[in-house]
Amino acid sequence: MKPKNYKRGYPVAVLVGIEQDHAALWNIFSQVAKQQQTIPLGGERKDSKTLYSFHEAIINALRPILKEGIKSIIAASPPRTSYAQDFLCHIKAHHTWLLQGPNKATFSQITGSASSPSQVASLTKTDAFKQLIQDNAAEETENLLEILEKRLCKNDNLVLFSLQEAETLILNPQAPGKPQPEYLMLTDDYLAGTRQKNRVNRLMMIAAKNGVKTRVINAESNAGARLTQLGGIVCLAKQG
Repeated sequence: MKPKNYKRGYPVAVLVGIEQDHAALWNIFSQVAKQQQTIPLGGERKDSKTLYSFHEAIINALRPILKEGIKSIIAASPPRTSYAQDFLCHIKAHHTWLLQGPNKATFSQITGSASSPSQVASLTKTDAFKQLIQDNAAEETENLLEILEKRLCKNDNLVLFSLQEAETLILNPQAPGKPQPEYLMLTDDYLAGTRQKNRVNRLMMIAAKNGVKTRVINAESNAGARLTQLGGIVCLAKQG
């Protein structure tokens, strides 16, 4: 039996469709989009306190997603509106922590409605959306490469280079004080070419469920090229 996440693929981004009176959050996977939740505005948009609370509610909904390692956030709003721009301005004014450091997220905006499955399906097929995904992925992988290189320089045995080592760390509960899995990184070429696809997909599913930041990286990117040099799959641990 194939793992449940096989058909949806791997996580790519989060799409936030902001409308006049609500926001719809979607997890964008490599093969499908899944709606996460809808956040009501709860008042009049022209009321500054209401709008502030609305934007904060969106940020709070994004927090657990960001902890999972998904760092590409795309805000969408209908033509001739500034809803997405207003949200990004809120982030710059009140949440600079999201825009700084090696774990920073990448925020971008696009014109279009993303409130219903049909709207999301249409939007994600556009060239503009596909280009945003590529641009955001490039920036995100540079951040991941920085994290990887810093860990490699430490030479503290917290970087694992094989599927078997990653499975041992992720699938077996680690005692307090022992190294804990933090990142599971692999290239799309590794995922496509492995003869143990079900095994790898199972590991990815369990890793994500257990809070390990799981990322599939374009093999042609700088980070992907470095991962390929290391065998195509790397698990980073942190000291417990």
